[in-house]
Amino acid sequence: MKVGIAGGGVVGRSIARDLAHNGHDVVIIESDPAVVAREQRQDVDPNCRWFTGDACEVDTLQDAGFGDAEVVVAATGDDEDNLVVSLLAKQEFAVPRVIARVNHPKNEWLFNETWGVDVSVSTPHLMTALVEEAVSVGSLVRLLHFSEGKAGLVEVTLADSSPAREQQIAELGMPRDASVVAVVRDRRVVVPRGDTVLLAGDEVIALVTVDSEDAVRRILVG
Repeated sequence: MKVGIAGGGVVGRSIARDLAHNGHDVVIIESDPAVVAREQRQDVDPNCRWFTGDACEVDTLQDAGFGDAEVVVAATGDDEDNLVVSLLAKQEFAVPRVIARVNHPKNEWLFNETWGVDVSVSTPHLMTALVEEAVSVGSLVRLLHFSEGKAGLVEVTLADSSPAREQQIAELGMPRDASVVAVVRDRRVVVPRGDTVLLAGDEVIALVTVDSEDAVRRILVG
């Protein structure tokens, strides 16, 4: 898979190295020549190529090969730049998948299909969700949104009073557009099946849509 990344900061570099290590063809655009020169000296992975330029310019994206990318990641530290990169990637190059980093929570509402964003990743939102997931029992916590916010992953740590306790997953009556995708029990992942019995203390992770979230909350929380 060919991946184009805009932004050679800590986030962009980490993504690029992981993807390149996994065998993907990665090109990363960074505006600071000094950063590019340093990384080119240090990084010898043939799957990761560095390109100096302004990722908000169409010519730069074209020269870097973003027109052939299957996925573009807008990972700069500036939300305006990430929105521009996302829009150009989608409108100018018809990139199938555009993922954008949200730096400031107040801007999260902008990161949608209007700006060419397929998936937005907000670090503050993720950290909030992780904190809630760590301390919340008997409440539904949103972990991740995707598909333009129409679907997401939610987590519930089952309380003793949960109506799902001691029930098989097949007996829960989950909506058709929702599914239990994992159960974490005693720090081990249990692959859910229809006859899997849920216990108090289980961390139940479910894929839900906007329309099914309330029903899933009633089933798992009460």
